[in-house]
Amino acid sequence: MKQEKYGVLLVNLGTPQAPTPKEVKRYLAEFLSDRRVVDTPRILWLPLLYGIILPLRSTRVVKQYQSIWREDGSPLMVYSCRQQQALAARFPDIAVELAMSYGQPSLPQAITRLLSQDITRLVILPLYPQYSCSTSAAIWDAVAKILTRYHRLPSVSFIRDYAEHPAYITALKSSVENAFFQHGKPDRLVISFHGIPQRYIEKGDDYLQRCEATRRVLTMALNYPEQQVIMTFQSRFGRDSWLLPATDETMKILPSQGVKHVQLLCPGFAADCLETLEEIQIKNREIFEHAGGASFQYIPALNDDAAHIDLLQQLIVAELR
Repeated sequence: MKQEKYGVLLVNLGTPQAPTPKEVKRYLAEFLSDRRVVDTPRILWLPLLYGIILPLRSTRVVKQYQSIWREDGSPLMVYSCRQQQALAARFPDIAVELAMSYGQPSLPQAITRLLSQDITRLVILPLYPQYSCSTSAAIWDAVAKILTRYHRLPSVSFIRDYAEHPAYITALKSSVENAFFQHGKPDRLVISFHGIPQRYIEKGDDYLQRCEATRRVLTMALNYPEQQVIMTFQSRFGRDSWLLPATDETMKILPSQGVKHVQLLCPGFAADCLETLEEIQIKNREIFEHAGGASFQYIPALNDDAAHIDLLQQLIVAELR
């Protein structure tokens, strides 16, 4: 019987290599050029992207990245590398590589490193708990395109998502309960997911259902009133209709409803990044406090927490059987 040789590929979204105009513009250009991310016809979108959006947006985004950049680099990259290293330690006989959909380390480079080791089975784990055509499917597309360059291919297992996985819910529950212990139970627990255009849902993307599944199962696991849990969506972009309610608009309204203490969780992010550390922890805190709120706590992403590594390990093991 042929002995299998396994490889694991972790994939997250990506990050600029430095908080500089050049690197941020390079990253945004690659990210926003993906048809899975923005499905506007290229003849309309690319002139708008390169002529208006990148020149204007890059300057603002540079300042945002500078506000959250660490001495050891981009938070997303730092935590993603720690996740890869922790899993490599738990799978000493398996090649575990990290790639980003946009930026470095690139998907082609990571796949080349894996295939050069003559692996026979490849497990691809997108670090997106809730499937979306704009994230997980974009990885599928990119990997499939890269593999057309090779004549000898391994068997491929693709982990679509893990929105309701018991170990994922357990890790989230522990994170929320720790925040409750440190700061007291809030008037509202806000569960904020990254938004997508409403038309993606109308075309068949089940992202909204997967977000709702996480909210439902997590709420059932917590000792906290379900009616005090709010699900919102952040990071709107452009003029299209996006999933609602919007996180920032919710922060504006809650104080007028007597809500003075909120805690906010972003369970769709496997690692803290610009969207959690700048948009949520800085901007949405300011919005809430300016509207009259008294206490705002952001509950960190699972990052390299041991319970999170346990989850990722379980997901991989299930594919190796």
